[in-house]
Amino acid sequence: MSLARGDRFPRTLILLATSAAIISVCMGLRQSLGLFLQPMTLDIGISVSAFSFALALQSIVWGAAQPFVGMVADRYGAAPVLMAMAVVYAGGLLLMSLARDALAIDVGGGILVGMGVAGCGFGVLVGVVNRAVAPEKRSQAVGTVAALGSLGTFVLPPLGQAILSAYDWRVALTAFAVVALSMALLAIVVGRAPVAAMAAGTGETDQPLGETLAAAAHHPGYLAMTAAFFACGFQLVFITTHLPSYLAFCGLPPAVSASALGIIGLCNTVGTYVVGLLGGRYSQKRLLALVYLIRTLSICAYLAIPVTSQSTLVFAAAMGLLWLSVAPLVSGLIARMFGLRHFSTLYGIVFFSHQLGSFCGALLGGIVFDLTGAYSVAWLALIAIGLIAFTLQWPMDDRPQERQRELVPAPLGAA
Repeated sequence: MSLARGDRFPRTLILLATSAAIISVCMGLRQSLGLFLQPMTLDIGISVSAFSFALALQSIVWGAAQPFVGMVADRYGAAPVLMAMAVVYAGGLLLMSLARDALAIDVGGGILVGMGVAGCGFGVLVGVVNRAVAPEKRSQAVGTVAALGSLGTFVLPPLGQAILSAYDWRVALTAFAVVALSMALLAIVVGRAPVAAMAAGTGETDQPLGETLAAAAHHPGYLAMTAAFFACGFQLVFITTHLPSYLAFCGLPPAVSASALGIIGLCNTVGTYVVGLLGGRYSQKRLLALVYLIRTLSICAYLAIPVTSQSTLVFAAAMGLLWLSVAPLVSGLIARMFGLRHFSTLYGIVFFSHQLGSFCGALLGGIVFDLTGAYSVAWLALIAIGLIAFTLQWPMDDRPQERQRELVPAPLGAA
């Protein structure tokens, strides 16, 4: 069975492939920035916490911009947003390459890259993917696109490390800025059709944004999922930002860090696709809770044994299988509860919680290391917050709001 409807299949297939390519570049670049922590802090003479603040600022800017970027994409379509934000993204990386102090890193890597990721990442493109396919195939389609979008994390960290080894961090960041510009070219394929026009063919009522936001603010399941999503950002951004530094502290060579980030991307391709398939058959809220729990147990296991190259790569594989598997589940739950008319806006609000967690995870790691000379307290915080997320997510009320109850099909096995 095709993902698309009738004669739209070729166009839809191209759209899904292009979306995956943009996400791959966007996330691959962003998740490679931890490689620059040591060379930049040593060369410029700033502290680990100062570099961590820039990435934490990036996370909070990404989250704060996401609902507004979503609103623009809802009204004018994804392509204009993608093109503009790809240029902003590239500009941020270029400014980082010219940095002489922490301020340039904050503005370039924090504010500009944060805005760029908001405009070129999941918040915009997952909404496009959801509308491009039949309702019963949404989880599978989002899972497939997110899985393919992980390939950038497999390719770009080793590429960045190779350029760092052959040249220096300034050359590597300049190369990354050129790669970021490719997203603007790919955006042309996405098209300019506004989301409102696309949603008109889905049979959903044109509920005003204000009413939808009011319903979301009083929906206990939406609030619980939003709160739990904080833990996802907290854990993942701590790992991408501080794992290279942590491994160096443990005496492992930089190549292990690049390999670990690459394995996360490769395994994420498998994990996200599988979870996307499962999300079409079983309770999405329970699957999401289990992702939080298994991810947290993986961290416990990693810390319980000596840190070696082998144990790190196994840990990276386990985390990779669970890395972006949240994407089809969260997007599926939002579509189930509220439909697709204002999907990008609602996803952006949930994602803001994720980015608050990202801000805290990136910043906490730097502060803890500067104060204690180790990451032990930060790892314990990752475990505690992961268990809290599981507790919030498992009993979530995922019933649709009344106006969408007849329009949004429940996934098989939803409790």
